[in-house]
Amino acid sequence: MAKKVLVTGSDGFIGSHLTELLLEKGYDVRAFVYYNSFNTWGWLDTLPKEKLDQIEIFSGDIRDPNGVYEAMKGIDMVFHLAALIAIPFSYHSPDSYVDTNIKGTLNVLQAARKLETERIMVTSTSEVYGTAQYVPIDELHPYQGQSPYSATKIGADRLAESFYRSFNLPVTIVRPFNTYGPRQSARAVIPTIITQLLAGKEEIKLGSLTPTRDFNFVKDTANGFYEIARSDKTIGQEINIATQQEHSIGDVANEIIRQLNPNAKIICEEQRLRPEKSEVNRLLGANAKIKELTDWAPKYTFAQGIEETIAWLRDNMDRYKADIYNV
Repeated sequence: MAKKVLVTGSDGFIGSHLTELLLEKGYDVRAFVYYNSFNTWGWLDTLPKEKLDQIEIFSGDIRDPNGVYEAMKGIDMVFHLAALIAIPFSYHSPDSYVDTNIKGTLNVLQAARKLETERIMVTSTSEVYGTAQYVPIDELHPYQGQSPYSATKIGADRLAESFYRSFNLPVTIVRPFNTYGPRQSARAVIPTIITQLLAGKEEIKLGSLTPTRDFNFVKDTANGFYEIARSDKTIGQEINIATQQEHSIGDVANEIIRQLNPNAKIICEEQRLRPEKSEVNRLLGANAKIKELTDWAPKYTFAQGIEETIAWLRDNMDRYKADIYNV
């Protein structure tokens, strides 16, 4: 019998791709989507009807322990991706990040303990490491809360660890580095650059150009979750999903400009700059652990991923507001 899995945050960027992948792999998928009165299911609404018909939709709120418990009944495996993720928004609404990221994760862990769930994958972020103190950043690197967002993700990770150590809950902390690709919101740098160029702008507005990031194409990230979940050796571990290659924001912008409009220029806009001590200047992840414990390896080069992202955004520009700063 196929494993019954729950994906929280399935209506989001990475979650929708993971939901599709799990369907393709033969899992019985329940998708936890954020309840709203429009009855919209985020990116799941864009899936073909034949795929959507195979998914059991559960509308709820990750901050509500009762709803989370109900959603997890009868579930073998949970992929917990529901979170607030935008760093600039966390500067002025940190309370909502505590409620969603920390308390939401606690709700999943408490329900899993009561229901004796077989496996729980809790989604972390490379932002928990802060600016690299050494590279490549392995899973033993110190944590540094350089934004309210990253602080809440550190808190959620440590809660997950405590439930493994205290109650032997079969938890794995999955830590993707910067993911990009189709369906990503324009609050992230790659769709910001691409949508401005596709809108015909000659001046591309960005924040700091010097920080470096380790970029995962979204299908590689989703496959990382899948491979981690398949291995019993990953229980009780925290595991990076990283390419172990870094690109500066300036270099990324210049590559996209080269592909779309070589005449475009980059302008650094002050409102897009993070506070100095909050900016994570360097992220380059180590991937030795995921390669040792699973069969995962990235399948997309950075150039291939950018090309596929441009093609998708070109067909979906009506979903983006390229003329404003998306926080």
